[in-house]
Amino acid sequence: MERRIPVWLAVAAASLPMFMATLDNLVVTSALPAVHADLGASVEELQWITNAYTLAFAALMLLAVGLGDRLGRRHLFVAGIAVFTVSSAFAALSTDPTALIVWRAVEGAGAAAIMPLSLTLLVGSVPDRLRTVGIGVWGGISGLGVALGPLIGGAVVENWSWEAIFWLNVPVGIIAIPLALYALPNTRGARVRADVLGVLLAGLGVLGVVFGVVRGNDAGWTSGEVLTGLIGGGVLLVAFVLWQARTSAPLLPLRFFRDRSFALANIVAMTFSFGAFGAVFILIQFLQVVQGRTPLEAGVWTMPWTLAPMVVAPLAGIIAPRVGTRVLITGGMVFLSAGLFWIAGTMAADVTFTTLLPGFLLAGIGMGAVFGPISTAVLARMPQHDHAKASGANSTLREIGVALGIAVLTAVFTGNGGQLTPTGYVDAAQPAVMVGAAVVAASAIVAVFLPAGRAARAPEALPEPVLEPQLSPAS
Repeated sequence: MERRIPVWLAVAAASLPMFMATLDNLVVTSALPAVHADLGASVEELQWITNAYTLAFAALMLLAVGLGDRLGRRHLFVAGIAVFTVSSAFAALSTDPTALIVWRAVEGAGAAAIMPLSLTLLVGSVPDRLRTVGIGVWGGISGLGVALGPLIGGAVVENWSWEAIFWLNVPVGIIAIPLALYALPNTRGARVRADVLGVLLAGLGVLGVVFGVVRGNDAGWTSGEVLTGLIGGGVLLVAFVLWQARTSAPLLPLRFFRDRSFALANIVAMTFSFGAFGAVFILIQFLQVVQGRTPLEAGVWTMPWTLAPMVVAPLAGIIAPRVGTRVLITGGMVFLSAGLFWIAGTMAADVTFTTLLPGFLLAGIGMGAVFGPISTAVLARMPQHDHAKASGANSTLREIGVALGIAVLTAVFTGNGGQLTPTGYVDAAQPAVMVGAAVVAASAIVAVFLPAGRAARAPEALPEPVLEPQLSPAS
């Protein structure tokens, strides 16, 4: 007899590991001053501690989707949880910045198998009538994981140590593996060969561009290593696009971009991450380095920003079918941009919480309004057998946006003389956050051209994903 899994349990099984993976995007930001003091990490190494995770995350996500189609999505999802959990333990044991960077990259590889497959497994486990609400909850939890990173990281670092932010992942992973095995079906997709060349071209291309941006101020923008990174990375990315157009089993089918909803939603998702999380990286350091806040105090100050998506994201998922995803996404980007402009304009060494509060609230409401609807817009016109790759592409571009946002905004910061010292931090941080706000504002204009998204167009009849026979809850 087929087991009936409660919807809430399937949502929990898909969302808990995803929360853990998204949390690690920025949970480490609150710990960076402590890592700097304990391990002697430079500003550049601190960037790589964050970006090693996001780059590995982005580079391997689409490969994980393809392997999930071949080997079983739940199988790879669970494998990703295991890799993430083990690498978190080794990150906690790191005794120098290089080791921590390496294990953060391995963590990102595990997260690459978790993030896109979590949404695909969730969509396949929830009845059609609850799908929009389920995606809204998933989006809210995803956003919450990223947004709560500074708060949770601050509390853990202050009360324990920076190593504890990684140890926390271990019990979560131990719980998440049996839960996923019990509650989620092991669906499969088309059994096509893995596009390893595509992974290498895309991964090395993005790595080259980010490396060039990170090294630009220190090595000189016209230096050989910087130009090699920027130009070489750009060439590899062009080669990736050309390869995707000719290979029979592309990592990212270019036909997806013929759909206006998919193409524009991904542009918005990437620039959203660029502005929002690049600004968060700068802001958390400002609160600790300039204002002398403890890691926990810095997290508490940003709570209006982090708590707003908890309320707004589920509501956005519920009302999206009525008002349309375009209205929510465009409005959310406008709110987020306004919040970032407010924060940049009021940032000062003696700025009070009440002065920053309107900016935090605007940014939080904006983020909550975007998280769920952007995922809905990406999948709105995709047939079910393309959901995994479409979701993987969206998650990949979001992570690339995070990495580029941190790299570019930090480059603006250091280019204006910024260092991890109180002197001159504000003067350097303000233009950096302004750049993030401007990018989000431009993206709001792009969002205006999205389809209304009030009613999902039914896809053509296509073969259903193959379900592996389930002999037992842990099969």
